[in-house]
Amino acid sequence: MASELTETGFFDRRAENVARDLLGVTLGFCGVGGVIVETEAYHRDDPASHSYRGQTPRNAAMFGPAGRAYVYRSYGMHWCLNMVCQPGSAVLIRALAPTLGLEVMRARRGGLADRLLCSGPGRLAAALGVTGAEDGADIMQPPFRLEPRPREPDIVAGARIGITKAVDELLRFGVRGSPHLSKPFR
Repeated sequence: MASELTETGFFDRRAENVARDLLGVTLGFCGVGGVIVETEAYHRDDPASHSYRGQTPRNAAMFGPAGRAYVYRSYGMHWCLNMVCQPGSAVLIRALAPTLGLEVMRARRGGLADRLLCSGPGRLAAALGVTGAEDGADIMQPPFRLEPRPREPDIVAGARIGITKAVDELLRFGVRGSPHLSKPFR
């Protein structure tokens, strides 16, 4: 699948498959970024998904073309970056191992330890400089950059974080043992 990373077909699949296949991929944005180490999948018939009740102005990107960014504000404070898959589904990028533009990300995050720079979706978007302006943007075009993973990482699955519906679904994926995860897997 890595060779198809820059093709729309990579994203035009079930969110769970895309979420797993994004682990180990390098994500860049405006010269900063790192290796994706944690994701969560959300699909149209998922009561925890923003698309569950249908299209609204806020979630319109989720119903657009695959391979687009869906960026929303969480709790009115933090931007969160998702990648749109099949209509009404997306993958939340929860954590990166920062590797590109560390000085810029450190300055944006006010002195957090490198391990915490991109640990959690709000921190990740802040470190990258992603805002609502990127909602609907093509993930495969600048200022975004995706690089295929060199090999498939050791992947672990678990329950998603910070939701109250469909809490038992194992739709959170991570690179086993990564110190950059937003929360350890059980």
